[in-house]
Amino acid sequence: MTVDSVKRASQSPDEHMPYAELGMKEDEYQRVKEILGRRPTGSELAIYSVMWSEHCSYKSSKVHLRQFATKAPASEALLVGMGENAGVVDIGDGWAATFKIESHNHPSYVEPHQGAATGVGGIVRDIMSMGARPIAVMDSLRFGGLDQPDTRRVLPGVVEGISHYGNCLGLPNIGGEVVFDPCYIGNPLVNALCVGLLRKDQIKLATAPGPGNKVVLFGARTGADGIGGASVLASATFEDESHAKRPAVQVGDPFMEKLLIECCLELYQADVVVGIQDLGAAGVSCATTELAAKGTGGMAVDLNLVPLRDPTLRPEEILMSESQERMMAVVTPDDIPAFMAICEKWDVPATVIGEVTDSGRLVMTWDGEVIVDIPPGTAADEGPVYQRPFHEPAGQAALNTHVELERPADLRATLLQLLGSANLASREWVTSQYDRYVRGNTVLAQPSDAGVLRISESMPGASETTRGIALATDGNGRYAKLDPYAGAQLALAEAYRNVAVTGATPLAVTNCLNFGSPEDPEVMWQFAEAVRGLADACKTLGVPVTGGNVSFYNQTGAAAIHPTPVVGVLGVIEDVARRVPSGFTAEGLRVVLLGDTADEFGGSEWAHVVHGHLGGLPPRVRLEQERALATVLTTAATRGLLAGSHDLSDGGLAIALAEACLPKGIGATISLPGEDTFVDLFSESAARALVCVKPQHFAALAELCARNEVPCYGLGVTGGTSLVVENAFEIPVATLRETHEATLPAILG
Repeated sequence: MTVDSVKRASQSPDEHMPYAELGMKEDEYQRVKEILGRRPTGSELAIYSVMWSEHCSYKSSKVHLRQFATKAPASEALLVGMGENAGVVDIGDGWAATFKIESHNHPSYVEPHQGAATGVGGIVRDIMSMGARPIAVMDSLRFGGLDQPDTRRVLPGVVEGISHYGNCLGLPNIGGEVVFDPCYIGNPLVNALCVGLLRKDQIKLATAPGPGNKVVLFGARTGADGIGGASVLASATFEDESHAKRPAVQVGDPFMEKLLIECCLELYQADVVVGIQDLGAAGVSCATTELAAKGTGGMAVDLNLVPLRDPTLRPEEILMSESQERMMAVVTPDDIPAFMAICEKWDVPATVIGEVTDSGRLVMTWDGEVIVDIPPGTAADEGPVYQRPFHEPAGQAALNTHVELERPADLRATLLQLLGSANLASREWVTSQYDRYVRGNTVLAQPSDAGVLRISESMPGASETTRGIALATDGNGRYAKLDPYAGAQLALAEAYRNVAVTGATPLAVTNCLNFGSPEDPEVMWQFAEAVRGLADACKTLGVPVTGGNVSFYNQTGAAAIHPTPVVGVLGVIEDVARRVPSGFTAEGLRVVLLGDTADEFGGSEWAHVVHGHLGGLPPRVRLEQERALATVLTTAATRGLLAGSHDLSDGGLAIALAEACLPKGIGATISLPGEDTFVDLFSESAARALVCVKPQHFAALAELCARNEVPCYGLGVTGGTSLVVENAFEIPVATLRETHEATLPAILG
């Protein structure tokens, strides 16, 4: 087959190129021709098509995402922000944490096991590329209705893929979400988060400085799997032929990734890496263009040297392949022998495929002919930027109209109905397939509000610190559908609160923004409002966004998912011995409600489960109260005042009380503070938490609340084997447990 070289492209300007088949618009293709002064070669077209895809270039979202920088709060903890593979924050005692969440939604629908597994693998490599040891993962999952046949196809495969890959890597899965809603039928959301640790003076960056330095591709060989995978799948909607996209889904090998982790850590320790980039979406195209663009601007690569699993691959396919478990490093010539020796020790294939130049060009050859000659920044950083039109959805005003729903007389039956509903039932069917405690550093994990990890045994040389980190992810598509600005803020507020109830101080944010097509002005309005809301809330709460991911085209045909911004928050706890568990931990404790309750049921679980209704407005956002509540929770934990702490969110106080009874089987007798028992029990007002304290600590807690202007209500006392709410119901804890645990096994087996 004739090689489409740069020379040939110059001599055949009118030859048709399949840009539309690769997802490129006519005007985008014309711009590539203008940049190059000729038509692109097939290999150059492959690079531009994947690098300018929605997934890689953020071309529809970039104009809005800039708010995360322009509105960012001042933060002494932020070491690396947006623009790198993952954000890095200073967690004290010389240590830093790096964390990020990303989507693998479309691949997980096409092939659930591999789609989800490689989502975990990809986010783990992002953390590795910052110079860190990955220490834990989390996942935020959304599926169609629990009783839908498609959910029963997708969910077990996704959970199995996450479990297989994470467990093989020896990484604990410490938390996340599993949500069911009909809007996700045919479009599940699989958002994976990873966190890692490193010394704060040993951060690695994706850059290729130093002409003459060598470019090394190491890890798995390149195959035909995943050609155009994430970059293509995440930049288009699903139609009926979605199963034909199966070859585009990457195939993962967690055992190679485990070797790659240990190999990278030894390479970092030996200080033989100048710059490093993982190969994720867009593969070699992305790694070479981004490294070159952030370095001295030039790179020469011989594609014949790329190790292949399939020797029939053409250069365009090599460039677009998204085969997993691969990394690219920039290494000085003097350090090449040591680099190769370490790779050989870990049985990780490594090959020098090129070198850094000062030409300002990315030049690639195949069979001795130049097939790529481009300014790398034009592919990596200068893709199209769209100001997509947007406007409020036509039916938004009607959706926000308040409808008075019939309120129940039987509050006992209502609590049990909610407790056993798809979104509030136990997730043990899912989480039991994950290893939450591998490596031995997990302090809290699901079903706790946040995952907490000790640092002291996670990394060599960390034995002197008592610190830990806490992580939580949250999102509520129904709230965001009703009001995307407030919905994004409520997602942040809940994740922030979930970190605080463990006793940790929230420090920083990552996000995964899941929306429908950006070409739909109504979807674009939802996105613009959500980003604006999240940026404003981060500024108010003092937690900067460190990075994340945008996932567009989450829709089948014209039906988009609910706008679903998922927010991850990382916090630091000074002493993990002071972490606070989420339930009633002993009998005879005072049960206390922190925060005020209002009549707020828009988007609530009660309206969803009992009435199948979505309408009105979500709970009022109360960011100043959230910040004050977090101060109370973290201060009280540090002073040893709290015996247990649990946030109030979906299902309100009733669900929080029931969940608090379950860990140790301890009941409670409760007297509600308000005049409307139903509102007290099931409202989803924000900025609230349920805590329990020893009687002798109640006065100190009340004084702390008063000082921070946080309402504090004594509700009752723990004890017995039933949850008793005076003038409402008495339910044995055994009944609560049976109801809570039966739902998922009954449907999923």
